Amino acid sequence: MYNFFRKIFKINKKLKPKDSSFLSIYNNTEVSKLFEVISNFNSTSELRYVGGCVRKILNQEDVDDIDLAVNLNPNQIKECLQSNSIKFFETGIKHGTITANIGQKNFEITSLREDVDTDGRHAKVKYTTDWLKDSSRRDFTINSIYADKDGNLFDPNGGVKHLEDGRVIFIGNADKRIQEDYLRILRYIRFFINYSNHTHNSSVKKSIKQNIAGVANLSKERLMSELKKIILSKNFLQLTKDSFSLEILTTIFPQLVNLNNLEKINEYSKNIFNKKTFIFLISYLIIDETDNANYFLFKYNLSNEDKKRVKFLIENYELFSKKDYFNKKNLQKIFYFYNKSYVIDLLDLKIFNSKTAPKKIIELKKYFEQFEKPIFPLKAQDLLEKYKLKEGKEFGQKIRLLEEMWLNNSFKISNKEIDNVFEN
Repeated sequence: MYNFFRKIFKINKKLKPKDSSFLSIYNNTEVSKLFEVISNFNSTSELRYVGGCVRKILNQEDVDDIDLAVNLNPNQIKECLQSNSIKFFETGIKHGTITANIGQKNFEITSLREDVDTDGRHAKVKYTTDWLKDSSRRDFTINSIYADKDGNLFDPNGGVKHLEDGRVIFIGNADKRIQEDYLRILRYIRFFINYSNHTHNSSVKKSIKQNIAGVANLSKERLMSELKKIILSKNFLQLTKDSFSLEILTTIFPQLVNLNNLEKINEYSKNIFNKKTFIFLISYLIIDETDNANYFLFKYNLSNEDKKRVKFLIENYELFSKKDYFNKKNLQKIFYFYNKSYVIDLLDLKIFNSKTAPKKIIELKKYFEQFEKPIFPLKAQDLLEKYKLKEGKEFGQKIRLLEEMWLNNSFKISNKEIDNVFEN
């Protein structure tokens, strides 16, 4: 999905947003169908791009998602989609969002809203047809820019100018915005390190510090989702140059014990940082010689596969100082029982934790990037027939012994060695 959008939305910096940038989205994705059916729903219905989609186009970034706003309520959206045989999901309907599915692509369509009541985590809303009211409930001016299919902008909060100037500004009073949803503290940090060209406003810093305790009321899922966005953002490495952002992030996530190490990672690690997965990066940030990483896994709900990958790195990190741990034969065994990505992450963890990029480890990494998992050549049925044996515990033990011999000999085993196992 990401590569699909990446190819389509690569923006030419010479183009103005109201020219071919927005039109390329309209002409090259199924969003054109949504603009068509919604504009024809009634005499006033209108669909617009909003939020991150618009912000990224204006900033000449690759667009990885399409955010849409509409002046219809959720029931009207459903009626419109149903009458035009467009599939949809209601997973976000309590927040006013319907997900349309066209040609295996999903598009989130959110009704214009205004807040009735907020509790720091969720907002009770009522639907409106007023674009200005919808914009005034959003968090930052750079996220409250709307565009029609041709790129004509509706920018009631001056977000375009703030984006050009590199300013991250709350809409209205920062205290009020943060108290409506404490996650906005983390969102502010993400947008600041990626878009700001200025120092933090002193009153905003004060508001964040005074309200930071409210983050404890947020769900672990929302916190983890936002942390992932921060870590995977293009300028995450710039975090160490901003003491305030660093302080806030470590206050909210004290388990990120290696955050300060980002400032001194070697050049090789810097060059591959944005190519690594979130699970590798979070592992690097939480793994040390204590049980810190295990506590992080206990506190936050990762998928079973993600937990498995982090625990693999935790367990092997404890062996890094072991003599000859990073040799080809040992890593081949790990490769065999896990897979390529596990071994590459293991090698990268060693590289990330080295003051200078270790040539030996980088060469091993190159080797395993080209290495394919070997297949154990012996078949149980063939062995049973050849040696006239029966299945059972003893036979199973001998198969495992042969596999161990094969692994220890760099995936080679002779007929004589096989004979010795079964004839003794």
